[in-house]
Amino acid sequence: MTSRERVRMAINHEQPDRVPLDLGSTQVTGIQALIYSRLKEALSIKSGEIRVFEPFQMLAEVEEEVRKTLGVDTVGIQFPQTMFGYPNTDWKPFTMFDGTEVLISGCFEYDILPNGDLVQYPGGDRNAPPSARMPQGGYYFDNIIRQEPIDEASLDPKEWVEQTYDLYSDEDLKFLEDTVKYYYDNTEYSLVGNFWGAGFGDIAFVPGPHIKRPKGIRDPEEWLISLITRKSYIQDIFNYQYELQIKNLNMYRDALGDRLDVIVMSGTDFGTQHAPFIAPDTYREMFKPLHKDMNDWVHQHTPWKTFIHTCGSIIEFLDDFAEAGFDILNPVQISASGMDPEFLKKNYGDKFVFWGGGVDTQKTLAFGSPDDVRREVEENTKIFGRDGGFVFNTIHNIQATVPLENLLAMFESFSDKRSYNHA
Repeated sequence: MTSRERVRMAINHEQPDRVPLDLGSTQVTGIQALIYSRLKEALSIKSGEIRVFEPFQMLAEVEEEVRKTLGVDTVGIQFPQTMFGYPNTDWKPFTMFDGTEVLISGCFEYDILPNGDLVQYPGGDRNAPPSARMPQGGYYFDNIIRQEPIDEASLDPKEWVEQTYDLYSDEDLKFLEDTVKYYYDNTEYSLVGNFWGAGFGDIAFVPGPHIKRPKGIRDPEEWLISLITRKSYIQDIFNYQYELQIKNLNMYRDALGDRLDVIVMSGTDFGTQHAPFIAPDTYREMFKPLHKDMNDWVHQHTPWKTFIHTCGSIIEFLDDFAEAGFDILNPVQISASGMDPEFLKKNYGDKFVFWGGGVDTQKTLAFGSPDDVRREVEENTKIFGRDGGFVFNTIHNIQATVPLENLLAMFESFSDKRSYNHA
């Protein structure tokens, strides 16, 4: 069975020959560049270059030899632009704080401050204030909040959307079309489209890391408050975003055709560690109708399965997500309150494909022993893998400081247990 066949069976709630594996198909199922470098060394892979394709979380582009060695079943179809508004072109050397040598976009412009922190600039434009900071010795960037004084009378929802999102250009669409054709015709991977256009209120984008001088509500705390205090303003933003992104979705479909298996729709987080981020009624009023319209469009016009990434305890939203038409749930944060694997599989295994949930990255993978990791991988693969409906991935990205022996134990245990003879 090919990887494409395997994933298609799994996402249709059928049992393939073995549990599919994802590594690096999205910006939330990837691996940080430092630990990726150590993983390559442990696998005795000396060829290739470590490219940081996502310079916000400093995620490595997973190379073909690594995919083959680990038995990865997926490839992501990514946009050429980064979250900071510049393209991944003209790769140049960059040294991480620990001395690891990687390649970064030639448009990546940064400065090291007197205290050792590293800042980078939106669009690679040094004439603008920096939009993100990596603390000295850190592993990824944090948004710099550049909230202007708020003048209620001048808040313009259309301006907010036009600053934050663009209609796809002919160049973008040609890039996507060429990329998807290459991987569809020359490989047997399942292809995952990184669309993200239904990510209404995604806090990663609210501060505008790619915008030179962001306008409107750009402070995440103020944004969450505004869901209540400026509800009409936020709802108008969502409506303008919907109008723009439904046009993009049409063009996305024309460029990629039926070659995709999965489209990543939203990365907005609705859960904290112990409870919802927002009231479920707020989701039902402000988000759910737009999610349903966009998911319905996908299901009416394509064979794609729709993927939602939302961290935390989201038990109170699961019925709503199903009614809104999401097919795939990620990252399946089993460490959050109420997110018990047996409960999820028993009660929602017929409604969602669980893409993630393989091992807890907050505790077990980062701080447990290799035996702890093996036990958790075995248990979660057995539970989520029953009767299909599961793609193995860690709970969110593999972080820089994960002990290498734990990471190897994870892949080794999964390789041993991914066969349905064991699951």
